[in-house]
Amino acid sequence: MTTTGARHGPGGLRDFYENPLVPVSSGAERGRRQALMLARALGPAGGGRAPATVLDVGCGDGTAAATALPYLSGHRLVGVDWSQDALRRATGRIPFVVRGELSGPGLPFGDGAADAVLFSEVVEHLVDPDAALDELRRVLRPGGHLLLSTPNLAAWYNRGLLLAGVQPVFSEVSLRGIHGRPGSQVVGHLRLYTARALRGFLTAAGFEVVRMAGAPYHDVPRPLRPLDRLACRIPSMASILLVHARRAAR
Repeated sequence: MTTTGARHGPGGLRDFYENPLVPVSSGAERGRRQALMLARALGPAGGGRAPATVLDVGCGDGTAAATALPYLSGHRLVGVDWSQDALRRATGRIPFVVRGELSGPGLPFGDGAADAVLFSEVVEHLVDPDAALDELRRVLRPGGHLLLSTPNLAAWYNRGLLLAGVQPVFSEVSLRGIHGRPGSQVVGHLRLYTARALRGFLTAAGFEVVRMAGAPYHDVPRPLRPLDRLACRIPSMASILLVHARRAAR
């Protein structure tokens, strides 16, 4: 999980995301799969090709960027986050970090400045995801790549939980505690998507979805992890949704 763009909404939301006890990283397997998708999209640097500029927007503690770095040799990766605490932790993991947020004045980059954007476990935390996607589209060059990941509301176990009348995993009804669902940690999820909803949302925001894949969730109980990995073969049932989209020309 990463944090950015929490300026809007309840007065306590900014303080919540600046709290160092709130987790700002997610599973290594999700990060690895997303990094491979990005590396395939960009291709190798060199051979007459200029290095790509990759922004990790909502970089959190830099975990996702650090996972991606070995796959992005020759490219330039910049971590961006609103939280000063997260940036302090990210500094030791990635070479470049910049403070910025998706709301207010926007990201500190010019139009079309980036070749790719990593947006890992961020969109589910945003009060205004439409404005956030507009800002990401602005900083991406035409045809630039967006690599987005987010928890799946329709994950295989959530379907069973809803049938049993249990609040789905990943969903939260309070910033003060967990009510009615498995788990014990509040992480500030405000939005949740199914695969179909995420595809429609990205298309409406001016992106063309190239590929959708699944990733496992690191907190699934150990006996269920083989089943969770198997579910990744059907992205609409996977724990985590991974999307490779491109900025449309319009």
